[in-house]
Amino acid sequence: MEISEILAKCDHTLLAQTATWNDIKAICDDGMKYKTASVCIPASFVKQAKEYVGEKLAICTVIGFPNGYATTASKCFMASDAVDNGADEVDMVINIGWAKEGKWEAITQEIAAIKAACKGKLLKVIIETCLLTDEEKIALCGCVTNAKADYIKTSTGFSKAGATFEDVALFAKHIGKDVKIKAAGGISSLEDAEKFIQLGASRLGTSRIVKIAKGLENDGSY
Repeated sequence: MEISEILAKCDHTLLAQTATWNDIKAICDDGMKYKTASVCIPASFVKQAKEYVGEKLAICTVIGFPNGYATTASKCFMASDAVDNGADEVDMVINIGWAKEGKWEAITQEIAAIKAACKGKLLKVIIETCLLTDEEKIALCGCVTNAKADYIKTSTGFSKAGATFEDVALFAKHIGKDVKIKAAGGISSLEDAEKFIQLGASRLGTSRIVKIAKGLENDGSY
């Protein structure tokens, strides 16, 4: 697989608490240059970033991040606010405590409410796989499907572990036909990126693939 094909599936991500506008501007420049699927950035930078990139690049942001235990009303406000500021895509975190309690209907209702608040923009649902059993992951595939979200996503990158091949394969078996998969957290090589795609991921949350592309460009092999 050509690196350009992998880059086209990457949400080029910077969610560090210390990120400044100069940092965000730099990844927007990278996203436009290397034609990534989007840049995934903190909500406070969405409006400025969208004004900067215009229609040249999709802007993604995160809500209820990284712990997921904000109220549904606050998550809906965050989603609506992000879209009003120019976000093209929203990545939300589920209430993981509800998953541990088996509150599947409540989780489905929350996802559906946030999807409505996104006003037609893409919604990706982070379930934080490293904190869940396989049974919980399978149940959440049902929640995401029934709520009509666009993507199920493995991880925030802020917990104990990130994406695994096993989890993406599990998602592929259990999500509905209209739900796509995003693998995120710890994707550090082209080989791993390609395997995630082969297993069923159509988006990758990572900053490292662009760094690899820069390295290849510097030695003349990109």
